[in-house]
Formats: sequence, C-alpha cells, structure tokens
Amino acid sequence: MLPARNRMRRSSDFDLTVKNGVRAAQPDLVVHARRHGGQPADAQIGLIVTKSVGGAVERHRVARRIRHAARTLMAELDPADRIVIRALPGSRVAASCQLENQLRAGVRRAHDLMERIR
Repeated sequence: MLPARNRMRRSSDFDLTVKNGVRAAQPDLVVHARRHGGQPADAQIGLIVTKSVGGAVERHRVARRIRHAARTLMAELDPADRIVIRALPGSRVAASCQLENQLRAGVRRAHDLMERIR
C-alpha cells in the first residue's frame, strides 16, 4: 500500500502528468512522468488500470501488485516527481517481479527523458 501522501488522487494531476510529461513504454506498463513545479512536497504515484486488463477482480489484483512494486521505488524518486503508471493487458499474466523490473526500467527511462528536455 502506498502512503496517502504519495497517492495521486485528482484527475487534473493525472491529466497534467499524462499530457505534459514524458512517456516510457514497457511490455506490460507505460510510465508517464513529470516534475511538479513550485513547492516540492512528496513524490506522488497514480495508477490507471482499465477494463482492457480484465474484470474487476483481475484489475484490482494488478493494481495491488503494481502498488506494491511502486512502494519499493519511493526512496529513489525526487520529491517533485509525479508518476502515472498505466497497466497494459499483458500485466494481468505478468509475474510480480517482471512488473517491478519493468516499473524500475520505465521510471529510469522517464528520468533520462526528463533530463534531456531540461
């Protein structure tokens, strides 16, 4: 479970991150990232798990597995980071360790892309 201060809740935050951030695709996940301007608080992570992933039970299972993987990443994130993780249909059958590795690779790639456009 992600701490409440690290959960992205407002749809406007999701929209800003997806539309104005960088995108790093992985086989089972897409990581959208941006740096929040202004007063840095805590890094925030949001999840998008659509019906294409599966039924409600499968979507919740995938979301729990991704949240668990994201929690291990929190120490590596900048306080100004805003991350949105979109689960792709393949995430339903991917092993948890694969999802964690893909998430780490996606976040690293997103950070590299953000550094390039600075």
